[in-house]
Amino acid sequence: MALLNFKKKETPGTTPSNPQVEAFLQDYSIEVMPRTAEKVENFRDLLPEGTRVYIAHIEGTPIEEMVATAKRLHADGFPVMPHFPARIIRDKATLADWIARYQGEADVKQALLLAGGVATPQGDFDSSMQLMETGLFDEAGFERLHVAGHPEGNRDIDADGSMTNVTAALKWKNDFQSRTDAKMALATQFAFDAKPIIKWADDLSADGITLPVHIGIAGPAKLQTLIKFAIACGVGPSLKVLQKRAMDVTKLLLPYEPTDVVAELAAHKAANPDFNITNVHFFPLGGIKTNATWAINNGGAAAAPANA
Repeated sequence: MALLNFKKKETPGTTPSNPQVEAFLQDYSIEVMPRTAEKVENFRDLLPEGTRVYIAHIEGTPIEEMVATAKRLHADGFPVMPHFPARIIRDKATLADWIARYQGEADVKQALLLAGGVATPQGDFDSSMQLMETGLFDEAGFERLHVAGHPEGNRDIDADGSMTNVTAALKWKNDFQSRTDAKMALATQFAFDAKPIIKWADDLSADGITLPVHIGIAGPAKLQTLIKFAIACGVGPSLKVLQKRAMDVTKLLLPYEPTDVVAELAAHKAANPDFNITNVHFFPLGGIKTNATWAINNGGAAAAPANA
């Protein structure tokens, strides 16, 4: 008989996963930037085989750095989805050049098209719809095009706080899906409260928008970091989740983890298999390794790294 019955310490990744969360995290995607990707020694130690990796194109980042990051990830076996922000692309010739570089060096066949975070267009394009209308992605044989979704609206598009223009744009993109061979989906801004996300997704279905939703989830990070990003990115009502947490001194210094919001969405998906949120897209605001480790510890086989 043992005199001391200490609980065996579990190693990372051995905690039994919630089956609903494991199913929900299947085929998750993650976002990187060239400067954050440089800090990762080996993506195959962190990400599951075949993980779609978005490369965010921030204003001022040279296209050469974007393409180099795409080339590295492609060589590691990951399908790459670079951002094409309309408002920082000078003209159609520039767009064609970017597409050719990505395809020539990294075999890119998918893209996230968005307006971009700058207020004033630097060239001929103002919206993702204009990029789609060029026909260049179709001519280049792109197989998948994702567009932006905004569960809590977007003040840059609807200054009055409504969803009028956002919804109209989504209906246009939904129609584009019906007249093109490209596979399409909505990749959304991150939010912190499952209930508004579920309502927004249900409203899309009610409006006849059939684009599958890849829901944006902020990865683990310091609370102050998340609040800063949330305000900068225009996160709406669900920001109250973070503000409430900040008022609790027992949680103030603890890093935020997306466990609750993911579990609630996963449970809803399990109870409603036809729910239009099909995938999770992570914003690793606290670091790629930190985000991947959380997924590994919560996602079971769905998040096992390629080199596991």
